[in-house]
Amino acid sequence: MDNLIFASFVLDLILGDPRRPTHPVVVIGKLISFLEGLVRKFFKKSSGLKFGGALLWLVTVGSSYFLTFFVVKWGYRINIWMGHVISVWLLYTALAVRNLADEAMGIFYELKSDNIENARRRLSGIVGRDTDELQQDEVCRATVETVAENTVDGIVSPLFYAFLGGPPLAMAFKAASTLDSMVGYKNERYLYLGWFSAKMDDFLNYIPARLCGAFMLMAAAIIGLDVKRGLITVMKDSRKHESPNGGIPESITAGVIGIRLGGINYYFGEPHFRAYMGEKLREIVPDDIKTVVVLSVLSSIIALIAGELLIFLL
Repeated sequence: MDNLIFASFVLDLILGDPRRPTHPVVVIGKLISFLEGLVRKFFKKSSGLKFGGALLWLVTVGSSYFLTFFVVKWGYRINIWMGHVISVWLLYTALAVRNLADEAMGIFYELKSDNIENARRRLSGIVGRDTDELQQDEVCRATVETVAENTVDGIVSPLFYAFLGGPPLAMAFKAASTLDSMVGYKNERYLYLGWFSAKMDDFLNYIPARLCGAFMLMAAAIIGLDVKRGLITVMKDSRKHESPNGGIPESITAGVIGIRLGGINYYFGEPHFRAYMGEKLREIVPDDIKTVVVLSVLSSIIALIAGELLIFLL
């Protein structure tokens, strides 16, 4: 299985994320939307919506696991190469190394060309906050925060679960992550329905986030960033984050680069303060986007090597 994970990682680096109607995450998203409609028909009160949200999670994640399991098993019944191809393709769609880097660098190049409107538009595709009025420094901050945080749930976590349980477990994690991104909001519509999905996302990313932190510090050392300041910042600031996991990659990124992340973000016109992380040693600039992309990709490669070494040793 470790060779298949390696092949899927390389495929992701070469091709990026395929945006097709048959992409597993697109199919999972459609399933979630359909099931949400059913849940809301049967449950109206807060307690009922919480129960319905738990059912939504169990059905979505469970069906993703077992469908993947049987598809892979069917492939291997035909022949071993068919099984390998299906496994690599499914694992490849669970990773977002190239896609995350491409989206961030697209914003970087727009800023370098002084196309702030295009940069805001591209940013709106990868963040949930309002982007229409953001100035350059805030566009940079939002991009750096998103790349840092998504290095966990878009790359390291899928790799972690792929090494642990192959394509079925990696796809089950991807379903849980998609649920959190669709219903795990603390607003009026999803406060109760998305409660279980948000909690499970925190639980599933708990170990990968801490592994990612270690990999980021290793990557920072390789490219000559300030590892000592990264360590100090993660110990001082990571717990301030509203997520038990998101604060780790963000605080490390802020520390090793020497910038301050966090501040006021607007969601649907409403201000929300996110705790500051790192010291404001200088203003954040577009080149910091390029730095965090390198940090993310190198951390991902280290995560892959660590998984391969662990499998070899076991």
